[in-house]
Amino acid sequence: MYAFEYHKPSSVEDAVAALSGKDDPKIVAGGMTLLPTMKQRLAAPSDLIDLGGIAKLVGVREDGGALAVGAMTTHAAVAGNDLVKSRIPALANLAEGIGDPQVRNRGTIGGSVANADPAADYPAGLVGLGATVVTNKREIAADDFFTGLFETALEEDELITSVRFPVPQKAAYAKFANPASRYAIVGVFVAQTDGGIRVAVTGAKGSVFRVAEMEQALSGNFSADAVAGIKVPADEMNGDLHASAEYRAHLVTVMAKRAVAAVG
Repeated sequence: MYAFEYHKPSSVEDAVAALSGKDDPKIVAGGMTLLPTMKQRLAAPSDLIDLGGIAKLVGVREDGGALAVGAMTTHAAVAGNDLVKSRIPALANLAEGIGDPQVRNRGTIGGSVANADPAADYPAGLVGLGATVVTNKREIAADDFFTGLFETALEEDELITSVRFPVPQKAAYAKFANPASRYAIVGVFVAQTDGGIRVAVTGAKGSVFRVAEMEQALSGNFSADAVAGIKVPADEMNGDLHASAEYRAHLVTVMAKRAVAAVG
């Protein structure tokens, strides 16, 4: 690693202040992406601002009929939280399937959401549930938050403080996982919400996306058969050694069917 200045603020305000005036500051949440990148000398931040000392960013609470999950809440804590398991079990199941135990006990929901990895699980959960990303400045609808490959609507001095999830009528997540990393080769989150059916896909393109045709079909007939004949174009799909663009397009339909079947 290169030399850097380390900061461990005790409040969101102090963390934002620590970002100001630095050459290339970076926020550290769980460190699951940033630290390996630094070890490989692919990143050389001037300052690291560690959010681990900000207690108010940890935990799950009810918020006007929704669940608010603090940005520094680990995947394992989301998976094991009684409120999440009882109110949004699909979200608990999603968190339980992230990575391995080491990743789940260090990685955080805020870090994953801010990183916006195209194969991460949480983006599908946020968009599928119609969640809201709460920052130190504003509230951003999940549909508007993820803007591209590793890109979000966050500004340079903006920190995620929590994610607010509306409680759906029913929901499920199905993932075809990379056998080594457990990243989603394709993951599909299906939810029946007060605002209608939502189908969100991760792993298949550069960023999470919704499938309007599936949403419309499920609105009239909520069954696996309703999406079985719906195909998504392969021309914008990711292709790599794990799966071709055509195979990912095929998996979107397969995972959508499994998610709908899991909802029951």
